[in-house]
This record gives sequence, structure tokens and C-alpha cells, in this order.
Amino acid sequence: MEKDTKVVVSAKPAQMIQAEKPDSLNKMQDFPEPNYNVHAFYYVWYGNPQFDGKFVHWDHQLLPHWDPKVASGYPTGQHQPPNDIGANFYPALGPYSSRDPSVLEEHMRQLRTAAVGVLAVSWYPRSMNDDNGEEIDNLLPLILDAADKYQLKVVFHIEPYKGRDDANMRENIKYIVERYGNHPAFYRYKTSTGKFLPLYYVYDSYLQTPDVWAELLKPNGISTIRDTPYDGIFVALLVEEKHKNDIQTAGFDGLYTYFATNGFTYGSSHHNWRSIKTFCDFNGLIFIPSIGPGYIDTSIRPWNSQNTRNRINGKYYENAFNAAVEARPQIISITSFNEWHEGTQIEKAIPKTWGKTVYLDYLPHKPTVYLELTQKWAKKFSEEQKKWLE
Repeated sequence: MEKDTKVVVSAKPAQMIQAEKPDSLNKMQDFPEPNYNVHAFYYVWYGNPQFDGKFVHWDHQLLPHWDPKVASGYPTGQHQPPNDIGANFYPALGPYSSRDPSVLEEHMRQLRTAAVGVLAVSWYPRSMNDDNGEEIDNLLPLILDAADKYQLKVVFHIEPYKGRDDANMRENIKYIVERYGNHPAFYRYKTSTGKFLPLYYVYDSYLQTPDVWAELLKPNGISTIRDTPYDGIFVALLVEEKHKNDIQTAGFDGLYTYFATNGFTYGSSHHNWRSIKTFCDFNGLIFIPSIGPGYIDTSIRPWNSQNTRNRINGKYYENAFNAAVEARPQIISITSFNEWHEGTQIEKAIPKTWGKTVYLDYLPHKPTVYLELTQKWAKKFSEEQKKWLE
């Protein structure tokens, strides 16, 4: 983002790709089979004036660096949609609302085209707002219905909400199961003992100590959820190497790595995945590596260019997918379907220039390139898994 964002040059609006209406040509058999071992992180925090009375999240603030000396060298302020958004790429659907039924429909079509089977929805407890002051939970019925129409499943990616501990986590899990557990799109993981249990990703799980989690996740814990109707598969975030033992001590069932930046953390470094998988196998944990198409967040963190990872026209994504498949995991997660702020989206993007701002794009490929690569690798992953089981 240029410092001088006040210069407004009249530019023709970018050609938006309209959300396509489903028609008889798009029967389910025209889509690839959904792979329920491929999960994509999905964000429902976007809003626009038409559906929400204002822009939400597209107007992201420019976040200052924690060191005031460094911060002073970078711009501050807030993005001004619709032309100026808090992202380095520009969505084909424009700055959309997560409440727009036609957007949800198009997203499910894109996910299904990519052969993704499960969307992991970023979730805050009911009546609790995300960092932007918006409630998320009231969108879940819409998402579950839209997903079900395309034979997709939904899991909950539990955000580090204020005051998260074992007791309120138990209440929140109970709420999720009672409110959504009977929906046909509610995902359940088949355990080695043949049980079907809900799966939960727990973001920034390391913020609570292992002994807090053990009260929820160990059979003898004060708030234990084990062997109750609310039991589930709880997947912790692995950032640092030492978190491996913490995750095991806490009683988690598995771990995931989330970050799309190879080399950013111990967990997100592809070369560590085989040894992490060995650790998981030895300790009876599920390993879910997270892969991404690239990373760039300088539209909201202008000082963070050292963590940018170039997409290299799809090569970065394919390398990540390959590294994940080689580690022989049970599930692969994708960061992300639509985390536009961090430039990890596989959703369709289009070229756009506005004033001095030139958004990145997927050229020379089509807007669907990352959906197509996902489909290709989801199929390959499925074929490889069958070989491992033989």
C-alpha cells in the first residue's frame, strides 16, 4: 500500500465475476468427489453496506509495529473500500459480505470444484464478538445449509476468545453439539475405534497452559469432556517445537500447523513435518499439516515483508502440498480459502489497479488456478492414502 493513499485517480471499477447461479448444468456429478481429508480454513467476518450496513474487515486498519521506532517509518490509518481494501489481492466477488447468500453459494461451488470436503469455520462463542466487534455464531446456520447443498462438511476453528479456559470451553462445546450437532453438514471424524466424533481446531491453544487443557481433555479432569455426549477430537496449534510435549500432556488428540509461511515457525516448516508425524504416530496423535499458496500481509502489516512468500505461479503451493503428502498425514488443511488480509486465499482473485495501488493477481493463470491445483492434489492425496492402507 502506498503511503499517499489520498490521491484518488478515477479508475474504471474492476470487472467483478458475478456469483454464478446454480443451474441444471451444475449437477453434483459435474463436480469432483469431495475429499473429506482435505480441510480449508474459512472466514465469515467480511461485511459490506448492502448486507451489513457498513464495510467489515475490508476496511482493516494498518497495524503498527510493536517497536515504536520501527513503527514511525510506516504508514498508519485504515483502508477505504470498495477500491482500497485490506488485502494485497482483490477478490473476484469484490468486497463481499459473508451474509450474502449468493456469495455463500459461490464459495461452496468453489470449494467443491477444488475437491475440498470440509471447511473449518473461524468461530467465536455466541454473543461474543470477533476482534472487529461482529458476532460470528449467528452466521453458522447459513453456512451449514450452504455447505450441505454441495455435500460439504463444517468443523469449528475455535478462536482464542477472551477468557478462554477449560470450564467455558466445555460450555461452548456443549452449545455447538446441541445447536449444530444434528445438522447433516456437521463433520464427524471416524476414530480408530470406529466412533464418529466432532473435530475442533483450537487456534493459539498454547495461550492456555497444558494443565488448564488437561482439566477438559483428560478423563480425570474437573471439566472433562471425555466419555460424555460432548466428547470430540481436539486439535491443538503447534508453533514451537516444545509445544509437542505440551500438546500431549494437555490431552489433545492431534495437532495442526496453520501458518502458510514455510520457515516462519517450527510447525510451519515443511522440512520438520516427517519428524512431527513420527512423534504423532508414537504418541497416538493425529497430524494435520497446513499448507498455503503463499503469504503476504503488507497491506495490513506494512513492516512485515520478511514473511512474504511468493506464490511463484502456483509452485509454492504445489511444493507445500507435496511436502504434506510425503509426511503421510491423516488430514491436510489449507490456509486458507479466504484469509485475504494475509494473502493465503485460494478463492478467485482478479487483476485490479486503483490510483497508485496495483493489486497482485494470479496471472498468467486464470482466477481459478488455485482451485484447480487443489483439486489435482486432493485427488493425488486420496490415491496415495489408499496405497498406504494397502
